[in-house]
Amino acid sequence: MAVTNVPELFGSYVFNQQVMKERLPKETFKALKKTLDNGEPLNLDVANQVAHAMKEWALEKGATHFAHWFQPLTGITAEKHDSFINPTDDGSVIMTFSGKELVKGEPDASSFPSGGTRATFEARGYTVWDPTVYPFVKEHTLCIPTAFCSYTGEALDKKTPLLRSMEALNKQSLRILKLFGNNTVTHVSTTVGPEQEYFIVDEKLYNKRKDLRMTGRTLFGAKPSKGQEMDDQYFAALKSRIVEYMEDLNETLWKYGITAKTEHNEVAPAQHEMAPIFSTTNIAADQNQLTMEVMKKVARRHGLVCLLHEKPFARLNGSGKHNNWSIATNEGENLLDPGDNPQKNAQFILFVTAIVKAVDEFQDLLRISVASASNDHRLGANEAPPAIISIFMGEELQAVLESIKNGTQYDEITKKKMTLGVDVLPPIPKDSTDRNRTSPFAFTGNRFEFRSVGSSLSISGPNTVLDAIVAYTLKQFADELEGKSDFQNALNELIKRELNAHWRIIFNGNGYDESWITEAEKRGLLNLHNLPEAMEHYMDPKNVKMFTELGIYNKTEIESHYEIKLEKYCQVLNIEVQTMLEMINKDILPAAFKYMQAVSKTAIDLKAVVPGVKCTAETNLLQTLDGLTNELEQSAKDLCQKHIATKECSDYMSEAKSYAQKVLPAMAETRAIADQIESLLGEEYKPYPSYEDLLFLV
Repeated sequence: MAVTNVPELFGSYVFNQQVMKERLPKETFKALKKTLDNGEPLNLDVANQVAHAMKEWALEKGATHFAHWFQPLTGITAEKHDSFINPTDDGSVIMTFSGKELVKGEPDASSFPSGGTRATFEARGYTVWDPTVYPFVKEHTLCIPTAFCSYTGEALDKKTPLLRSMEALNKQSLRILKLFGNNTVTHVSTTVGPEQEYFIVDEKLYNKRKDLRMTGRTLFGAKPSKGQEMDDQYFAALKSRIVEYMEDLNETLWKYGITAKTEHNEVAPAQHEMAPIFSTTNIAADQNQLTMEVMKKVARRHGLVCLLHEKPFARLNGSGKHNNWSIATNEGENLLDPGDNPQKNAQFILFVTAIVKAVDEFQDLLRISVASASNDHRLGANEAPPAIISIFMGEELQAVLESIKNGTQYDEITKKKMTLGVDVLPPIPKDSTDRNRTSPFAFTGNRFEFRSVGSSLSISGPNTVLDAIVAYTLKQFADELEGKSDFQNALNELIKRELNAHWRIIFNGNGYDESWITEAEKRGLLNLHNLPEAMEHYMDPKNVKMFTELGIYNKTEIESHYEIKLEKYCQVLNIEVQTMLEMINKDILPAAFKYMQAVSKTAIDLKAVVPGVKCTAETNLLQTLDGLTNELEQSAKDLCQKHIATKECSDYMSEAKSYAQKVLPAMAETRAIADQIESLLGEEYKPYPSYEDLLFLV
């Protein structure tokens, strides 16, 4: 399915600026452009003209409905479809769409997660158009990207806090740039390019796995004779079905204006990656949500299933969503690009220092932002970074920062001491060191790669935290430096002080090495193994102070997010335990008994036919299986009891801790027994498709 004209196809289902310019009156387009570029309010007359043009365009694309498309705290998107039809007096209908309908909607807010801030009977919620993200036609519906808030004004979505954090970073970055004499920049944005890893399995095999259908991951599965140890999957030639899938995926994403750029096989069998070109963070977040939806739908069209769970298969690489994050001005300057001009290096070093300080002081929040029941399985092994947050700078940049911190010579480039005078600091090369795949937060030449983000997570949460903590640090720097008579000296002192204070967070070594755990503890870095451990820090005064001072969240929203994260963790594990117990009782044990009966019958028949035959192999196998099935039954009972006790906990934190400390270990022990049984069963007696089937039969 080759695409013949990609430029013509690209964005063809998006109401972008090119379409707006073609279809809107000149003055209307100018007014809308001010809203898009500067955030100016959109008056109702302009909104009505935009809505009419948008409706006419959508009808031409086959749309019959419109929907405010938003990101509730479920982590996925939501949409309520309304048709364009309106009845007339003569019994017919006309197709209408008003500016009021475009700008604002009122979906039922009672059934979305709210962390206790909304009672079930308090149903009113509002969706508000985000005009910085273009509407698009999906299937028969015009989708309008929106924010979602409650009747009382609290954010009920992931977009609203993200937009707030972006504005906070914009405001504080402009203050910093003015200190360096840059008065022409009017806006600073963060940009993100989220690499998306995923697994593809055959749909027929998927449908035979209750654990995949219910939980997104395999709760059981014996180790196959071959895994990823041969390193023959990474960047290997694509299989025919995968090629067809990727071609269809690319074409669909391009229609939606998503710049799908890179595609390849990943390290594990059946694992792949898609990466877009970076874009402004809130646009990237919306597009990544749409990408995940499209990946799943397109896979079904090809008799496949796309698995976005972070750890669908034990003992194999998990899937992440490497969040390539940078800061750019409206004049096109990347503030995290060292550049070739020493005069810009001081500005670059200040922004890097702010990031070092922010990541160190708020390492707990960064860990929380990527914590989930699914991502906790992934962190710490198989090319996923450890749970300990640290920054990889690379040898070149670290040496520069260290010379500034210590006031020492940097002999590779200059014999002079490193200060921030423009006549002293040399150009800093880009990409002068290897990438560190074990680092959670790595500098990669002109951006930072936040590698801890999980494949199924919305990137809005991690980027809200990242933008917010950097904005907060830049605010502190601007407060200190503004009005200083000797700016250069004050700048030098600030950077030297902050690098010394936060140097512990910089680590260029192997994050998988056991010695790093000991070293990190000595440095005072947090090692938060799971979500409940991380969430214990969420309500720390420094975190509440940062969020509320910047206006990212109010106290009520912080408390609700605390409840929601813990509640979802418990819900996910509750479903996993129930699925595991059901599979044991309905699938695994009956399959084992059936196989034992067949083996026993074989032995009896042999003895009847061949007098004196010992049937030692059959007897040994039966004894082994009998022992394992008894052990599995008892382990399942123990798991069930621990699960019941966990469900009786009085609050979500207690319940989450019980799941992490008692239930998850019991699940691992139970699985280990079941996997031993699977490895002994005859192929035709296995209760579900094996790892070998799932990973290699695509």
